[in-house]
Amino acid sequence: MEQYEPDRLSPAVAAAVRRSYRNGRAAMTRRSLLRASAGGALAVGGLAALSGCGIPAAGKTQGGVSADDHSAKEKVVNFSNWPEYIDVDDSGKHHPTLDTFRTRTGITVKYTEDINDNDEFFGKIQPQLAAGQDTGRDLVVLTDWLAARMVRLGYVQKLDASNLPHAFANLSDQFRSPDWDPGRAYSYVWQGISTVVAYNKKALDGVEVKSVSDLLDNPALKGRVGLLTEMRDTVGMTMLDMGLDPAKFSDDDYDKVIARIQKAVDKGQIRRFTGNDYTSDLSKGDLAACIAWGGDIVQLQSDNPDVAYVIPDSGYMTSTDNLMIPNKARHKTNAERLIDFYYEPEPAAQLSAYVNYVSPVADVKPYLAKIDKSAADNPLILPDKAMQAKSVAFRALSSKEETAYQAKFTKLTGA
Repeated sequence: MEQYEPDRLSPAVAAAVRRSYRNGRAAMTRRSLLRASAGGALAVGGLAALSGCGIPAAGKTQGGVSADDHSAKEKVVNFSNWPEYIDVDDSGKHHPTLDTFRTRTGITVKYTEDINDNDEFFGKIQPQLAAGQDTGRDLVVLTDWLAARMVRLGYVQKLDASNLPHAFANLSDQFRSPDWDPGRAYSYVWQGISTVVAYNKKALDGVEVKSVSDLLDNPALKGRVGLLTEMRDTVGMTMLDMGLDPAKFSDDDYDKVIARIQKAVDKGQIRRFTGNDYTSDLSKGDLAACIAWGGDIVQLQSDNPDVAYVIPDSGYMTSTDNLMIPNKARHKTNAERLIDFYYEPEPAAQLSAYVNYVSPVADVKPYLAKIDKSAADNPLILPDKAMQAKSVAFRALSSKEETAYQAKFTKLTGA
């Protein structure tokens, strides 16, 4: 078991993470797969719904469709990302790393914060992709399960390794070969996301929390436990606790996990299933313990010394937000140069110091330490090799599995 209770972050970094917590990537119910399910067309199975509306689903082919690359003549990259998911200067109007990229390359980045939810964004670009049209975007950031779907549908272009020397050399081993994109042929990681067990020391009042079993079974925590509405995180962490492998599991394994969680729900152990809104309850102590995202815990710990976390002996879940180039993008080479730029240690450190998620760039620590040593020493931002070895990614799901598994989980949560 690894436990970490860091010193308070520096004022500069604390201010940055608070900005992100209020308004940015962390402020979203950011990994809720079924945000649109209460009536939107893009719940799980949304491809079928789109087809029913006359929009053809793409064939299940590997490899995207290129367009004439205008990079040489048009020195621009159209980059879509989540709000507050990049470094910003004190004025709030400029992104220092993008300014550096423009100065060095002559390429202007037209940066747009227009991704607020994975399914919502997919609904925005899917009709154009299905019709073989340019989305107007050269680079997008998508969470791994949607990135896997994009690869499966043939909606993204294969990357040119010759334009990505730093990315190839510096990508952390932890993220090198996901099952949905072996060898990173279609994607590179923007930031990683760790899922851990968190707790409020004051609320525990001496009760020990080391594992998911403690959350689900300890009667001293009855009614004071939170689980996440993101199926891959709650189910994945419970799988690990049960000795199952989230990277390799069967339908029967999944059903066993659902039954285990259902038992905890039935006996009143679980206070509620949440998105990012668990953070307030955890900080106040209304939740004594919960499954949580590492980026949130970094932010909470900057203000509340009672918040702590544990990496269970059984391991923890990791996921990624990923840079991808959609089909028919006009500036593929320019987009690849921007991806590669963020795998140089200096800009990677600047980005990590601001957003406080897991950096995918190996050996970035000394560069981040020059900006803020406490951030560089925080394993939720830069996990060491031992911690990385305990991380597991949820395996890619087929469309049929995605629909069936999410339906069972949604019924469990009462959503």
